[in-house]
This record gives sequence, C-alpha cells and structure tokens, in this order.
Amino acid sequence: MRLTATVSNVELKISRRSHADYAVVTVRGEIDLYTAPQMHSALVDALGDGAQRLIVDMSRVEFCDSTGISVLLSAMKRAREKDGELELVAPKPAVMKILEVTGLDAVFTIQETTDALPMAATP
Repeated sequence: MRLTATVSNVELKISRRSHADYAVVTVRGEIDLYTAPQMHSALVDALGDGAQRLIVDMSRVEFCDSTGISVLLSAMKRAREKDGELELVAPKPAVMKILEVTGLDAVFTIQETTDALPMAATP
C-alpha cells in the first residue's frame, strides 16, 4: 500500500487602503513560511508610503505560524521607530490562541471586531 500526501496551495491575499497617516492592510488566507514574505513586503510598503499607524485586519486569516508572528513583530518595531503603531483587528480564535500562548496579546494592540476599522476603510 502506498500513501501519498498532497499539499494544498493556500493563497495569501492582501489588500491595502492608505489614508493620511495610516494604512489598513486586509489579510486573507494563511500566514506561514511560504506566504510571510508577501505579508512582510505589504507591511513594509505601507510604512514606506508614509503610514505611521498600521491597522492589520486579521478577520480572514485562518492560520498564522511563528514566521507570520515574526513579520508582525518586525512591522510593529518599524512602525514604532516612526513614532507609530501596529494594531491587529479581529483575529480568529486560532490566531488569538497563538497570541495568548506566546504572551503577545499583551504586546500587540488588538481590537476584537472590525468595527474598530476607520469608516473610510470599510469596503
């Protein structure tokens, strides 16, 4: 008997809305070793375009591993270097559990619902 495993192609979709001094980055999919570079680029680009405050909508993120957490921490550090901040909005229970277990729920500013998103950012 031969067993074969298939790896599904999980996509990460990222969109961004920039406003005066903040950017809303909406993330959908899984953040892992393979997709984290894409997220890193999106967050760095948002900061490079003048945003001091990064608002990351995590409401459609199904999974985030340590690589994704590292990207978020790095972006938060970059934002703080510009006297800014990074906020996570509406992380799903699986992502929130990782943040709680690692103690990072006390490090990140976390909004529980997408109601925290600025009105101009709502599609």
